Amino acid sequence: MLETSARLLRLLSLFQNRRAWTGTELADHLGVSTRTVRNDVERLRQLGYQVDATEGAAGGYRLGTSAVMPPLLLDDEEAVAVALGLHSAAGGSVAGIEEASVRALAKMRQLLPVPLRRRVSALEAFSVRAPSSGPTVDAGMLTTLASACRDQAQTRILYRRHDGTESSRTIEPHRLVNAGRRWYLVAWDTGRDSWRTFRVDRILLPPNHAGRRFVPRQLPDDDPAAYVLRGFAMAWPYRVSVIAHASAETILTRLPQQLVVEPIDENHCRVELSANTPQVLAVWLGMLDIDFDIENREGHPELIDHLRQTGRRYQRSAGAPQE
Repeated sequence: MLETSARLLRLLSLFQNRRAWTGTELADHLGVSTRTVRNDVERLRQLGYQVDATEGAAGGYRLGTSAVMPPLLLDDEEAVAVALGLHSAAGGSVAGIEEASVRALAKMRQLLPVPLRRRVSALEAFSVRAPSSGPTVDAGMLTTLASACRDQAQTRILYRRHDGTESSRTIEPHRLVNAGRRWYLVAWDTGRDSWRTFRVDRILLPPNHAGRRFVPRQLPDDDPAAYVLRGFAMAWPYRVSVIAHASAETILTRLPQQLVVEPIDENHCRVELSANTPQVLAVWLGMLDIDFDIENREGHPELIDHLRQTGRRYQRSAGAPQE
């Protein structure tokens, strides 16, 4: 049988894996009586952890929100994952958490067993982060918007457009989407009576920004990330849809994640591309590196002309006979 202190840690670990348990389930996992479980729960409460109890046939115990944070009890793989996540966060796209991430990582290193510490140190020492550009977002802004999504709280924002002008909006925030180094908020714009996607790094929250509660709406897509990505495709003046002669999985390894890829079968998929010029569209098509068919070819004369010119140029450079 576990000693009391070890048993309390084991009990906390069970609650972290699943918040609600019956007394019998806890007793079975700990190898003790239900009476001992009740006593251990009371000891946790005395230590400052909120453990709620319900009576009856469906009753049991549930770890609630406490005044202090319970010690995290992680297995080996979880500990390595958390350490590497903190290492990445120290140089990621969310501003304001770098120092906290470094402090937390230093604490974790001290607590990790030697074999796990060696694994984490090896990954840190021999992995190199490629430099990347892009805006950073404030961690406080992200948590505020996430809380508004959770609490279904109408929010007033000042939004800075790409040209630098600002407009006041009243929105109903629903989801946050991370795409590369950018964060986006999918929200219902009450003033425009439609869904909008806002770049989080362009959002400003005025004082007293919180409004009344709202009833959640049906999202414009079951997959908010796909909805945001399709918005990218609609943002540029030149757009084209092609049928690629390869699986969607193959195409996704060759194109930026901002492009929309729709599986058709195991050997074909539809790819939607957009750009500010036909020349850039041609570059995306070249990156497919497989055969493709342009849908509605007659609707894209500039792209077709550019592809023909590029094809002749490549043939001439390769020394192929000209027609």
